[in-house]
Amino acid sequence: MTKAGNRILESAKQAVAIAKNEMDPLNYVVHVPDQINVKAIRKNLKMTQTVFANTFGFKIATLRHWEQKKRVPEGPARAYLLVISREPETVQKALSQG
Repeated sequence: MTKAGNRILESAKQAVAIAKNEMDPLNYVVHVPDQINVKAIRKNLKMTQTVFANTFGFKIATLRHWEQKKRVPEGPARAYLLVISREPETVQKALSQG
């Protein structure tokens, strides 16, 4: 296997270990992007602002401020938005079970 292939495989194994809580949180770093395009995430999901806000638990005013670049999502919100962008169905399922 190539070096790149080995790195990808090792990263996947680490991701699984983190997800299963088998890895000490002191031994890894979670990478949250500095910027995130909220409007692009919403449009990719083909949702209106109202539907997106209601589906994922945001205030509509907060969503509008983010999209209009009047404010930027803080770290935890960016992380949540990243998860929404990658696994929207999983987030919806988790929220519907509450």
